[in-house]
Amino acid sequence: MKRTLLAVMLVAWPGFSTAEDVIEIGSRRELFVDEALVDRLAGNATLRLHHPTPQEVVLVHDEPWEGSASAYHSVFRDGDRYRMYYRAWRLTIESGQLRTNANSLCYAESPDGLHWEKPQLGLHDYEGSTANNIVISSAAAAEQQARIGGPAVFRDDSPHAPPEARYKAFLISRSPLGMWPYQSADGIHFSPMTDGPTITNGAFDSQNLAFWDSVRGEYRAYWRYFTEGVTNSETWAPQGIRAIRTATSPDLVTWENEADLAYVDSPPEQLYENGVAPYHRAPHLLIGFPVRYIDRSNTPSSTESKGRDTDESDQALDWPASLRALPDFEKRKARAASSERYGTAITEGLFMASRDGVTFKRWNEAFLRPGIERPGTWNYGQQFVAWHPVETPSQLPDAPNELSFYATEDYWTGEGGTSLRRYSLRLDGFVSANAPMNGGELVTKPFTFAGQSLSLNFATSAAGSLRVELQDADGTPLPEFTLDDCDELFGDTLDRTVTWQDRRDVSSLAGTPVRLRFVLQDADLFSFQFQE
Repeated sequence: MKRTLLAVMLVAWPGFSTAEDVIEIGSRRELFVDEALVDRLAGNATLRLHHPTPQEVVLVHDEPWEGSASAYHSVFRDGDRYRMYYRAWRLTIESGQLRTNANSLCYAESPDGLHWEKPQLGLHDYEGSTANNIVISSAAAAEQQARIGGPAVFRDDSPHAPPEARYKAFLISRSPLGMWPYQSADGIHFSPMTDGPTITNGAFDSQNLAFWDSVRGEYRAYWRYFTEGVTNSETWAPQGIRAIRTATSPDLVTWENEADLAYVDSPPEQLYENGVAPYHRAPHLLIGFPVRYIDRSNTPSSTESKGRDTDESDQALDWPASLRALPDFEKRKARAASSERYGTAITEGLFMASRDGVTFKRWNEAFLRPGIERPGTWNYGQQFVAWHPVETPSQLPDAPNELSFYATEDYWTGEGGTSLRRYSLRLDGFVSANAPMNGGELVTKPFTFAGQSLSLNFATSAAGSLRVELQDADGTPLPEFTLDDCDELFGDTLDRTVTWQDRRDVSSLAGTPVRLRFVLQDADLFSFQFQE
């Protein structure tokens, strides 16, 4: 009776989607990374952001040509191997002054995404030797009037990309300032694709990227800009918020539809990187991993610094007590001697998703927090998430594949150089429809599907459960597919077929507007898909 009453309430609630608002999902996998398919959450059900689990350090940028500011990694699977590209760079503070070395674009590869090596490519000289993994040196880029900047490299799977341009990279042009496309046949030997930059309206002082969007049949770019001020090769006077812009192109040369990203229910925040790309298991969804930059020097301190056994002229005395308590205090002070924000800023990873490439659901809770306090963490430059997560084998015996993320540690603090730590997450595991033991429900908007069965990616406790009801577009339970007909689901699986009294065939409803009603107890539902 309670279930029937709740169903009636859901149909009667103001704003409940009508039969005219029908979404066509076909047989694609749908995730709960936004509210696009969610009509109602009832009881104690919520959409819950999940967080990757820290694993091993896979790479340390400790070569002489690398250093403590190595970052802006690009990672992708390419056949039977994984490729990684990154900016190699060193930042140090000497006598209160910022010192740097020449940066370069470097390369690493792996057979499984877990074990990485830096091959000796023999392409560029560094201090008298070519025994290094440099793909494009600072000197080589300068000869072409470019610089490494925040590079991004991708495999171009456009059907129109010729073999000699299978791999693409974006560097930064010197004048005019902008994104400059490069191309390569083998992912190692790159050359300029055009005579100069093809995108020039921006600041470009973070990772700037582009990719082929197979669902929409176009290239899309994302890059850094400031909401106010002037940022070009002649004048560098940024103002306002560090933000993200996008545009589309048929060929990486001519760009149109330039727009600032818009966010659903998110405040203005300073953002580094963007990390946007199609999610490989649901390519109609664009997911991104921007980095939140927050300067904690302006946080009011509840603890007075009076009485501390420190030089009273030290600017760090004015920092909040929690900032002073974070790891690597002396290194933090040394960086602040060059610019205070170098010591007081902290970065962390966020998660966002979009269905049109412009408007994003950006989850305000951190996706990748700085983590437990230890040397090399809670600093400016930590948790820069590599572009992009990849599917890798699980290290648990006989467990299914998982997602691997790679994020920076020891930025400006590591004696040898920046570290890159791997994080793991279940496939589709960004966000779940979640309910505690006292239960909750999610009802979708009306949609049409193609397929013969319904598969779920979910996890419950041993005592938890999940049940599914198919309804018509108006919210009326469909005979033979009611909640009472559904065989109770429990376990932890990426792919479980739903049955109703041992029947799994739903093909009679294909093409007809329907809703799904999920009833959860101590359970997480990550995705669903209608399959043949």
